Amino acid sequence: MKKYTRQRLILDIIQNNEVKTQSQLSQLLREHGVKATQATISRDIKELRISKVQADDYEYKYTVIDTVHDSMNKRLEKIFKASVLSVEENNDLIIIKTISYTATVCGLYITNVKLENIAGIITGHDTIFISPKDTGEKHQLIEKIRSLVK
Repeated sequence: MKKYTRQRLILDIIQNNEVKTQSQLSQLLREHGVKATQATISRDIKELRISKVQADDYEYKYTVIDTVHDSMNKRLEKIFKASVLSVEENNDLIIIKTISYTATVCGLYITNVKLENIAGIITGHDTIFISPKDTGEKHQLIEKIRSLVK
């Protein structure tokens, strides 16, 4: 079996099963007619960016890193929407007021969304300062940030 096909199967198995060990993954591969050594499986796990995360039952299982990242962004989005109190402008800056001690998390969410026209972000306990690259397009950036709050 070709490497690509084996790795595609590994991703499918991990996304559709709670795989907790490499030996369990090896067994599931064998059930699909794939014989792979522990070293091969280990390399595949690394190349596919598969990691172990704690499941709801407090045991660890394999998952694809991108899935973890997506889950994190969803959590950050919820915090952002619940925490932002206002989005205003002051001269060349955009100032976002948040609930106390949430500005850093909200700033991380804005960074992860990868909005255009942001030169830099500074966060405090309850305030985020955003400097636009192009102040002429500052109002579009403000509207985009406000739409993220909704």
